[in-house]
Amino acid sequence: MVKTKIQPVKGTRDFYPEDIAFQNWLFGRIRTISESFGYQEYDGPILEPIELYLAKTSEELIKQQAFTLKDGKGRELVLRPEMTPSVARMVAAKSYELPIPARLFNIGPRFRYEAPQRGRLREFYQWDVDMFGANTPEADAEIIAVAAEFFKTLGLTPDDVVIKINDRSLIETKFAFLDIPEDKWLELTTIIDRREKLTPKAWQESLAKLDFSDKQISELETVLRDTDFSFESENLTRIFSTLEDLGYRDYVEFDPSIVRGLLYYSSTVFETKDRHGEFRSLLGGGRYASLVGEYGGRDLSGVGFATSDIIIQEFLAHHNKLPELKAKVADVLVVVVEEGAVRDALKISTSLRSAQINTEFYPDATVKLDKQLSFADKKGIPFVVIFGKDEMEKQVVTVKKMATGAQKQILLKNLTHETVVGW
Repeated sequence: MVKTKIQPVKGTRDFYPEDIAFQNWLFGRIRTISESFGYQEYDGPILEPIELYLAKTSEELIKQQAFTLKDGKGRELVLRPEMTPSVARMVAAKSYELPIPARLFNIGPRFRYEAPQRGRLREFYQWDVDMFGANTPEADAEIIAVAAEFFKTLGLTPDDVVIKINDRSLIETKFAFLDIPEDKWLELTTIIDRREKLTPKAWQESLAKLDFSDKQISELETVLRDTDFSFESENLTRIFSTLEDLGYRDYVEFDPSIVRGLLYYSSTVFETKDRHGEFRSLLGGGRYASLVGEYGGRDLSGVGFATSDIIIQEFLAHHNKLPELKAKVADVLVVVVEEGAVRDALKISTSLRSAQINTEFYPDATVKLDKQLSFADKKGIPFVVIFGKDEMEKQVVTVKKMATGAQKQILLKNLTHETVVGW
């Protein structure tokens, strides 16, 4: 019989213990930062009805990148590609019960059917942070401050990353000034959002398809290069002033080319960029004005951002800022060298766990002691508790410290955290 080696689905990952170690480290910092600003963790279903996203998310995301399926009744469902519509739906359902402003964050899996590449896979974990019910520049600034604190905590400085901020309403006033018809603003915004992915020729061709004149194209490019007109927006002026007060001004700057491609953004938008231009956007977000109301709740504006574990891990690796982590292992391995001692050894394992000692039990007493010790050494377990015929007779265990080879015997009645692993 020919054996078939089955690989993971393209664009997904296996997580071995050492991978989980990094994930726990990253997610732990995310939770600490989120909670330090008063945000509460929530979660929602991985499957959502497709109607949740239609007309509210980018057409490309739903029609080309979403994993869709039909249930037994023929209803079309989506493996959630993003979290903002889900959290807006959830807030709408309890919009008259939740304390407002509501500060919420989530860490969970997302799914997008796109070509796997640097910083992107088809299944990934994403951190979303959102505030609902505070429609002020100060609220926008706080969300951006959470992002800045995240990068600061990871050891990334303003020389490594920059959060670029814009206001869609401001850029739309520029569109109007250039006599660009309003019915073309949405498509133009999508093109601008994709500009980094386009060649200069493809960029010009995309604008030409909108029937822009050469003068309009030239003036548009001038607007997108001009980083000195943020003062024209009171919203942006207050955001930058608040970030100055919060101590994050060095991490942010105005950039009129930041527009974000999702349809629901209404004013403030921002993205975190690699200062050296080697990575795509590391984080993105903005303000969305009407999602909660559209899902049947109070008319609450929201602001938030998202980033993925993949892009952050790759960016940290590139900058040699990944922490040195080891997979979590037990404190003790209990080994048995006499088959007749197995039952008593199992009871010892339970006693050790009751003493708050993480304990692993070697399940085969016929295996020689050297091999069991070798297993503990390979796995990195720091202590081995040996129980055999001699130990049974004396009612003791022999504890071996793997790092030094030192050993001592402890009476069974004296097994505590301090006596077993505290030396």
